[in-house]
Amino acid sequence: MKNLFILWVSALLALAINTASVEAQVRYTTEDKKAIKAYEEGADLMRVRDLSGAEQAFNRSVKVDPRFVEPRVYLAEMEEMKGNDQAAIDHYRVVLSVAPRLHPMAQFHLADLEFRTGQYDAAEKNYTAFLAKELDPQRKEKARLGLDNCAFARRALQQPVPFEPVNLGPGVNTAQPEYYPTVTADDATLLLTRRIKAEDERIGEQEDFFVSDRGADGTWGPSRGIRSVNTERNEGAGTLSPDGRFIIFTHCAFLDGSYGPGRDGMGSCDLFISRRIGDRWSPPQNLGTPVNSRNWESQPSLSSDGRTLYYVRGTQARDGVRNTDIHMTVLQADGTWSAPEKVSPNVNTPHQEESVQIHPDNRTLYFSSNGHPGMGGLDIYMSRKQEDGTWGQALNLGYPINTGSDENSLLVNAAGNVAYFASDRPGGFGDLDLYSFELFSEARPQPVTFIRGKVTDKTTGKAVEADVELYAVNTGKLATAAYSDPQTGEFLVCLPTGTTYALNASAEGYLFYSENYDVPTGAVEASYTLNVPLSPLTAGSVIALRNIFFNTASYELLPTSNAELDKLTALLKSNPTLRIELGGHTDNVGADAANMTLSDQRAKAVRDHIIAKGIDGARITAKGYGETKPVATNDTEEGRAQNRRTEVTVL
Repeated sequence: MKNLFILWVSALLALAINTASVEAQVRYTTEDKKAIKAYEEGADLMRVRDLSGAEQAFNRSVKVDPRFVEPRVYLAEMEEMKGNDQAAIDHYRVVLSVAPRLHPMAQFHLADLEFRTGQYDAAEKNYTAFLAKELDPQRKEKARLGLDNCAFARRALQQPVPFEPVNLGPGVNTAQPEYYPTVTADDATLLLTRRIKAEDERIGEQEDFFVSDRGADGTWGPSRGIRSVNTERNEGAGTLSPDGRFIIFTHCAFLDGSYGPGRDGMGSCDLFISRRIGDRWSPPQNLGTPVNSRNWESQPSLSSDGRTLYYVRGTQARDGVRNTDIHMTVLQADGTWSAPEKVSPNVNTPHQEESVQIHPDNRTLYFSSNGHPGMGGLDIYMSRKQEDGTWGQALNLGYPINTGSDENSLLVNAAGNVAYFASDRPGGFGDLDLYSFELFSEARPQPVTFIRGKVTDKTTGKAVEADVELYAVNTGKLATAAYSDPQTGEFLVCLPTGTTYALNASAEGYLFYSENYDVPTGAVEASYTLNVPLSPLTAGSVIALRNIFFNTASYELLPTSNAELDKLTALLKSNPTLRIELGGHTDNVGADAANMTLSDQRAKAVRDHIIAKGIDGARITAKGYGETKPVATNDTEEGRAQNRRTEVTVL
C-alpha cells in the first residue's frame, strides 16, 4: 500500500507539472478570480505534497465555479485514489462537457472508471471516442482492451459459472493475510505464505512460510513455520514438488550474503530451493543464473516431473510499474537449467502476468493477467498445451470467480476438481484468507492420479535413496520423476490417467528395478502402493526387465524398449567391472523347442543392442530358458505375462 501511495503522489505531481505547462499557454476555463486563487493555492500545496490541503483548496475552487475544469481534474484523481469511483466519474464528466480537448486522457480515465463500476454502455462510448482522437499506439491498445473488457464482462454477468467458496478454517487462516497456497499431490499437506509482523521494527512486516496438514476428518490442522527456510526477510510464493520433498520459493535477499552461504541474492528477489529429508529442510540455495538475474524473479511453479520450472520475471518500467511475464526453464541432463524463455504470447501480453501454476498434468497452465479480455484488474485464466507443444488461447475462468477486483493465487489440486485461492471477502478471519471451491468441469485439467511407493534394499529391508522415473510406455517419454526419502525410502508421483507406465528405480551400488503399471482412466488414486526392492550389485542378484518389448512371436525389439535398454547400458558403463547374463524366458504357449529358440534369440537381441551402444561383448552372455523357469502360473493371461520376461543376472 505504501508503494501504491507513492505512485499516486508521483502521478499527481506529474499532473501538476503538466497542467502548469498547459496553463502557461492557455487561459483558465474560468474568469472568477476567487476560484482561480483557490485553485492556484491548491496547485502550490500539491507541489509541496500537502494533498489534504490541496484537496480542500480545489473543493473551494469548484464550489465558487462548478464549471472550472482545472481543479476538477485534480479532484477526479484524488477521488479515484480514495476508491470513490462515482465521485471521480462526476468530476471527469464535467471536465469533458466543458473542455473536452483540454485534458485528452480524461476520457480514457473516465471510461476505465465507468467500466469498473459496471457502466458498460457509457464506458464503450468513451473508449470509442478516445480511440478516434488518440495517436499513441500504447494508449490505443489499452483502449481497445477496454472495449473487449466491456463486451466480455457483459456476457460473463449473464452466464455466471458455479462458484461456492469455503473458508479453510482457523488451522490455516488468521487475522494476518494468507495467500499463495500450494498443496502436495495427495492433498494432505498445504504450504502457504503469511504476512506477519517482523521482530525487527525497522522492517515492519515480512512474509514467511507456514505448513498445515489435513486431518482424518478433512479439516486442516494448526499451521507451523518452517524454521530452516524462514528468515527476517521475505520468503513466499513457494511451489512444492508433488511429494512435498522439494520447495522452490521466492526470497528477497541482501546482496551481501547476510543470511549465510547460499542466501545471497542476485537482484531484488530471487528463486531458492530447499529439500526435505525426513522432517528437516536443508539450508536454501540460490538457483543462480540463468534462472535468476538482476531483475525480479518470483511466484515459481514446478512441473510434476521436476524438469520444468515456470515463474514470473519482472522488469521496472518508466512509470514505476513492474512489467511481469511468465517464463519457463528446463532442467538439463547435466543438472543445469536452460536459458529462460517467455511462455507463448497466447499467455503473456504487454501488460501484467502473475501467479502461475502448471498443473501436474503438465498440460494446463493457470495464471493471472490484466492483458486479456476480462472483468477488470487481474483475472484468472487457463491455457491448454496443444498436441504440437504450443499453448492455446487464454480462457477466462468467468464470473464470479473473476470480478472487477484483482484475482490471483489460484491453485488447482492434482485431481483437478478442487481449487484453492486467496480472498478478503467478508466473513473470514481477517484480511486475506485461503478458500477452496469445486472447480466447474470446463475449467478442469486432465485427470491426474498419484501413486505412493517405497524403495528398500532387497536383502536388508532398509530404506534406500533412489532416483525413481516413470515413462509412458506408448511414447517412451519421461512422464514424472522423484527421489525417495533417504530416511524412509518413500516417494510419491503424479501421473495422468489412462496410460501404461514403465517404472525404473536406480541407486548407486544396486541393480535398477523395472516394472510397468496401468493407470486406469479417471482414477483418483491408484489402489496399490509400489514396493520397490533394489538388489545389490553382488554376484547372483537377479532383476526382471519388465519394460523390454518384442513383436509377437518375434525377437524384433520394439522402440518402447529403448528407455529400459538405455538404463541397462548406463548401469554397465558406470560399473566397468560388472559382468551379466541376459536370460530369455517365455510362457508355455506353443512348442517347447520353439519357445527355447525364441527365448534365446530375444536374449541375444538385447545383447546385440547393448553392444551396439559401446559395451564390450565379453561382459555379456545371453541364454534362452524357454518355458523352464516360470515365476507365475501359466493358467492365466496375467501369469503368462509375468513369465514372458528378460532377466539380468549378475555374474
